[in-house]
Amino acid sequence: RYKTVFFCEESTSPDLNPIENLWKELKTAVHKCSPSNLTELELFCKEEWEKISVSRCAKLIETYPKRLTAVIAAKGGATKY
Repeated sequence: RYKTVFFCEESTSPDLNPIENLWKELKTAVHKCSPSNLTELELFCKEEWEKISVSRCAKLIETYPKRLTAVIAAKGGATKY
């Protein structure tokens, strides 16, 4: 339908990278679970990652224009995202 080309470098612009929301959610879930070893951590992360719905990802992608506008308005500074 639409072809979008991104020219930003997300590693230096985390406000623009929607996956940061998913990482935060995963970190919060891991903190609550408190796995006792690396194997438990890996298993838990895989299980939590599988729970992320396609619609959740789509909603995050849909926020990209708002994220971009916010970063431009902040002149490259931090945003609420």
